Amino acid sequence: MLSALAPARRRLTLAVGGLVLVAIAASGVAVVVGRDGAARPVDQAVPGPVLLVPGYGGSTSAFGRLASTLRSAGRDVTVVQLPDQALGDLQGQADELAHVAAAVLARTGATSVDVVGYSAGGVVARLWVQEGGGAGSVRRLVTLGSPHHGTQLAALGSLVAGACRVACQQLAPESPVLARLNSAPLPRGPRYLAVWTTQDDVVVPAASAELDGATSVSVQQVCPTDGVRHSGLPEDVVVVGLVAGSVGAEPIPAWGPSDCARLSS
Repeated sequence: MLSALAPARRRLTLAVGGLVLVAIAASGVAVVVGRDGAARPVDQAVPGPVLLVPGYGGSTSAFGRLASTLRSAGRDVTVVQLPDQALGDLQGQADELAHVAAAVLARTGATSVDVVGYSAGGVVARLWVQEGGGAGSVRRLVTLGSPHHGTQLAALGSLVAGACRVACQQLAPESPVLARLNSAPLPRGPRYLAVWTTQDDVVVPAASAELDGATSVSVQQVCPTDGVRHSGLPEDVVVVGLVAGSVGAEPIPAWGPSDCARLSS
């Protein structure tokens, strides 16, 4: 058909056609970029390395039993060392978590990590997942007694000069950091579990450790007589069992009282 056109008309037709192809290609690129911009869910059936994120103060000693249990099950476990003893800006801590995760993925060749955040460490993990691109690398996110909606102790501490460092201030109810996190839904892709205790003496009220959009389970829902408090969560045998059973290849279980005897043994 082009051969029947006058030379000038043929050149015009080819030019217009080229512009159309460029527009189509550009549109296709935009679609691809748009899809790549959103986190692509990782394979839930393939457990990767586990990152354990400490709470306010940065102590990693409480992870002994949990780390040992996971390693005995063949998991690669890294206990994250947070900057400034985990007392500084939570965003800076989230940036360090992202750095550690990238290094672990490069070292192991895995495509995803499972993250367990204790206390403030769970909020740090949320910052990475919700705002730092972590949703594309995290398969499971488990929080232990994390003040997702703040704690009154932080609010009280903020009233005393020098008693509440930056991270503490950011864990007060309705702090700008928590307000921002809780105003947005959890990203699709990762599976979320929030473990908490009704006997929490640091996260006040204790139900502040529940997480909207996640499976939230109190220790007492599983074992009613377990009186574990905040500081004992990472070492509690029931909590260790809950975590180990939730970061395997199977979907996160619907934990309940029927599991108490097995987890307590």
